[in-house]
Amino acid sequence: MTRLSWMKLAIAGLWLILAPAALADSGPVGHVKAELVADHQAIVPGQTLHLALSQQIEPGWHTYWRNPGDSGVATSLKLDLPAGWSAGPLIWATPKTLRTGPLMDYGYEGAALLPMTLTAPTSAKPGTSVTLSGVASFLVCKDVCVPQDSTVSLTLPVVASAPVPDPSWGPKIQAALAEAPRPGPLDAHLTATATALKLSVTGAPVRGGDFSAAYFYPYDPSAIDQPQPETVERGPDGLTLTLAPGPAFKSDKPPTGLTGVLDLGGRAYEIDAVSGAPLAGAAGLGSPAAPQSLAEASANLIAAMAFAFLGGLILNLMPCVFPVLSMKAVALAGHAHSAAAGRTQGLAFLAGVVATFLALAGLLIAARAAGQAVGWGFQLQSPQVTAVLGLVMLLVALNLSGLFEVGAGLQAAAGNSGLSRFGGALGSLFTGVLAVAVAAPCTAPFMAPAIGYALTQSPLVSLSIFFALGLGMAAPFALVAFAPPLLRWLPRPGAWMEVFKKAMAFPMYATAAWLVWVFSQQVGPLGLARLLAAVVLVGLAAWLYGRAQEARFIGKRGTAGFIATGVLVLTAVTFAALPPFDAPAGAQPAAGAAAEGLTSEPFTPDRLAALRASGRPVFVNFTAAWCVTCQVNDKLALSSAKVADAFRNADMAYLKGDWTNRDPVIAQVLAAHGRAGVPLYLVYGAGGREAVVLPQILTEGTVLNAVRAAQR
Repeated sequence: MTRLSWMKLAIAGLWLILAPAALADSGPVGHVKAELVADHQAIVPGQTLHLALSQQIEPGWHTYWRNPGDSGVATSLKLDLPAGWSAGPLIWATPKTLRTGPLMDYGYEGAALLPMTLTAPTSAKPGTSVTLSGVASFLVCKDVCVPQDSTVSLTLPVVASAPVPDPSWGPKIQAALAEAPRPGPLDAHLTATATALKLSVTGAPVRGGDFSAAYFYPYDPSAIDQPQPETVERGPDGLTLTLAPGPAFKSDKPPTGLTGVLDLGGRAYEIDAVSGAPLAGAAGLGSPAAPQSLAEASANLIAAMAFAFLGGLILNLMPCVFPVLSMKAVALAGHAHSAAAGRTQGLAFLAGVVATFLALAGLLIAARAAGQAVGWGFQLQSPQVTAVLGLVMLLVALNLSGLFEVGAGLQAAAGNSGLSRFGGALGSLFTGVLAVAVAAPCTAPFMAPAIGYALTQSPLVSLSIFFALGLGMAAPFALVAFAPPLLRWLPRPGAWMEVFKKAMAFPMYATAAWLVWVFSQQVGPLGLARLLAAVVLVGLAAWLYGRAQEARFIGKRGTAGFIATGVLVLTAVTFAALPPFDAPAGAQPAAGAAAEGLTSEPFTPDRLAALRASGRPVFVNFTAAWCVTCQVNDKLALSSAKVADAFRNADMAYLKGDWTNRDPVIAQVLAAHGRAGVPLYLVYGAGGREAVVLPQILTEGTVLNAVRAAQR
């Protein structure tokens, strides 16, 4: 018996034990107020009307759908009907996802209206009445679960002519019937493998529009692994959802199809997917593929590479790159009056930047091809990578401070030969690698559409675009290195260079501190304590290494110092980067300090849909703790009193999507807007209007203008 089966059995046993104590609970008593209502005030013999079970659920509590998910019990209604009278099954409203720890449940919060049909026998006599009574059973959960049985009843007159609709419940029941999932003009096929279920759907309801938040609710709780994320791929004629197979599909006799509800955000449909090949047009991105000529494809590639090159150039001006500029400046100063050495530095830095861009792009393309919902900047979504980068930045800063030297032994051994330049070139190569690793998670203007386009193309085209991006980022440094007249503007080498080098250590200390802060947002206080201990070990290792270098310089061996250094660094990296990590202190990792005066809510597709349905304008901020541009925008454009007043006057909701840790839902939304990274700012106008995408670099004026436009 599976873990899920044991869980269901335990919940059912709890229900049986506690249910007798809840039998006296009826009507408004308990956490659910249950009523039996009808859409008409009377019924005609032989005709059908609609009843409905109304649930008014206490705030913070929820009841369950027909498939309750990983835990819970579905709502039920047992009616005691007179002879000849018949009632249909409950017509289930589209549920919500209810995540509790590692479990995923499906149910209702606030209120739910579940209609059903009621048919009177032809023998019913006008002038009489019928009393319908029964018991509605719920499992109502919050922090704890409480079984509740509510006695419900309704008396309806039997009349000879057409009855009058109920003015209160009639419109509500008709609306519930209209919104309930029904079969639609959709074709659905299922392709099952050992690791994934591909549910492809085509038809008029899924052509055009943004269905990045589409979600499938299975009728069979064992069909899919419900807590796992569902990824959506748009196509010109439909969409394909990738689901994690559940116990049913891992058994010896897996199902031949899949039934359930496909929620498209504004409308939901019942689908019955049969096994077969994926439907043409259900996967891919963009419009139907008209064959491109070679000239058109070349023009698109050239345009994308030009955008990528411009984005790489501008990336040098982004706040993400500022700390790394100190390493470039030190390298330039050291070779200001040596043309050959300058060219070597420039080529090495160019190689480091381009190679790292291509390596990260290759990993990103491979991850997306494997079905992972990742985007640009994915490397800093890993606490291990963040911790290691923070320690590397600390070592760079300690090196600039003079605690130890890099390459000194190699250069001394090589004397004045050509190898004397190897340490400098290697340093510039390493600088290029670090510049991309730390700076690339923030996207610059022109860079975002280029990356978004690249991730929809073949691997060769994608890598060509990332190559242009790397060229753009490295171009300013390479240009200066290959232009001796520009280098001559720098002072001649002298004692000032040592002072300048040590001063440039402080931006690197700032970068290390920033990465430690990012790490603290991804893990809890115990994980942060481990990293801080590793910082101390790395500092000690750097000092011992410097002492060993000094001993070697005066003719001593210094071997013990070098060995101790290696052991300490290895211990520090292991201690800081290896899991497990404890959970962050908050329910959701903070993506920077909340903008002053603005109260944000966590972004979810359901919350966004509810706010838009209510007619309110919505500002959505997709951000991450490791995105320096995001933090600068928060401070400079979203923290003023004017912006806070504008949000309040417009009754604008503020949602924050935190991508500090990997979140496939946010990755899907980014992809739907042609982005592979943050920041992304969406403004939805009042009355349910579609989103307007704001620039990546915000100003107070840009935000105020967007709020005013959304309010109108």
